[in-house]
Amino acid sequence: MNKDWSYVTKITENKPITVIKVKTDDNITIEGYFELPPIAKLSSDDQVFVAVFVKSHGSIKEMEKYFGVSYPTIKHRLNQIGSKLDFVEVETTVTKDRILEKLEQGKITVADAIELLKKGDSDV
Repeated sequence: MNKDWSYVTKITENKPITVIKVKTDDNITIEGYFELPPIAKLSSDDQVFVAVFVKSHGSIKEMEKYFGVSYPTIKHRLNQIGSKLDFVEVETTVTKDRILEKLEQGKITVADAIELLKKGDSDV
């Protein structure tokens, strides 16, 4: 039996998959239709990225060292992966209203507001 977790992900990447039969190590078999958990639906690369993020305790500095890329690249990748995991809603501190409020107060420019709204950035 192939115990390489990435094997299934690689052969099914970007395709829907339904598990029909599950067998445990002690020969218990369960049959039915089971959907994979959202994290298992990520590409192999994204799963590795999430694993490194968790192992580094969410340290973007550690992620930069591990992957050899910049802070904005890590943030962008995290945002991309986060958008694929819509089963969890995380309320950010910045909303469209807050961005517009800062614009009205003159704390940011129109160009800044447009960019923040495009990026969905929470660093306002």
